[in-house]
Amino acid sequence: MRREGYLQGNHHYFHLKDNAGQERDFHFHEFDKLVILLSGKVTYAVENQLYPLKPWDVLLVKHHCIHKAVIDRSEYYQRIILYLDGQYFDRRLPEAHLMESFDRADKHSCYRFTPGDMERRELQDILSRYEEIDGDDRPGSSTLRELVVMSLLVHVGRIVSRENAISGTPDGNCDTKIRKVLSYINENFTQPLTVDMLAEQLYLSRYHFMRLFKRQTGSTVHAYIRQKRLLHAARLIRAGTPVIRAAEEAGFSDYSTFHRAFRETFGTAPGELHK
Repeated sequence: MRREGYLQGNHHYFHLKDNAGQERDFHFHEFDKLVILLSGKVTYAVENQLYPLKPWDVLLVKHHCIHKAVIDRSEYYQRIILYLDGQYFDRRLPEAHLMESFDRADKHSCYRFTPGDMERRELQDILSRYEEIDGDDRPGSSTLRELVVMSLLVHVGRIVSRENAISGTPDGNCDTKIRKVLSYINENFTQPLTVDMLAEQLYLSRYHFMRLFKRQTGSTVHAYIRQKRLLHAARLIRAGTPVIRAAEEAGFSDYSTFHRAFRETFGTAPGELHK
């Protein structure tokens, strides 16, 4: 797992269209990320849930959430991706609670939302307004773009606030056994876990379980567990926990293994997060 993408300014807007997409391994960002699928077939793995997206579904990924897109390359893939500095927008208009939808998604571990017909049309209008002024360098254009982003966040917040907009339960395209084991890993990743132990819980052979897990999540079992542990350790260290203790509490029994994996993942030594 690695930290990917950089955000200069308060937001960055992408309208991406291609026949293949760019598939990455599980990763996380320091900023919040909004995804709107326009066409194609893609399943997002976010933390311990799998979300097959339908056109105009809205996916909210709060900073530090582990996620990965699994793309069906047989179909044309078009999406809107918006990187957001959540702290900036919270300061910019605090009474509007612009980032509350991300907080709600993270709190309830429910990251996918489906707009109704009228909401979808308004969403289209907002995105069209943004793209009309995207790239415009006349005075005031950056402010206009920021205002459109804020209107988008208000609109997304209204979609999220509707109880029937929540699409948090993965549908039949995702194997129920893998959903079960992802939930188990999410609750127990700080404890000793082995492939054999997890496979036995599902009454599957080691080989079949590993193949099924890889096909559904795009990750090996070992890599997924390590990612969860590393991110947990990083959060503990940022909160002031001593590095060795954070490694132990995150489930690492060998400090040298933890230190090497941490540096590979975050590009820095764990002790640097204290500074």
